[in-house]
Amino acid sequence: QVQLEESGGGLVQVGGSLNLTCAGSPGILKSDTLTWYRQRPGSEREMVAQIAYLQGIKYADDVKGRFTISRDLVKNTMDLQMNNLQPEDTGAYYCHLLSGLSGKEHWGQGTQVTVSS
Repeated sequence: QVQLEESGGGLVQVGGSLNLTCAGSPGILKSDTLTWYRQRPGSEREMVAQIAYLQGIKYADDVKGRFTISRDLVKNTMDLQMNNLQPEDTGAYYCHLLSGLSGKEHWGQGTQVTVSS
């Protein structure tokens, strides 16, 4: 059973930066797709950034140029560097894994990001 744990959330002022980390249990494969989702208050969960073996990296339009996703296959971690944070970036951020072998999905518990103006 894959386990994912997010960390790095917090309270930051507009224009500030945060780095989120998703730590995964051993066994995460290069073929697995890792995604950061955000859930704003009162809204559905939405994709923020994704890193996939064949498809590469993609970002939501509103974070392009500000957020950077990366992964470390040795440490089984995925990071989301968030710069120039805006109030609309406020929300719970979740780590998601889609297994390239089984097609199973796994979610972390989430970490809260709050951007104050």
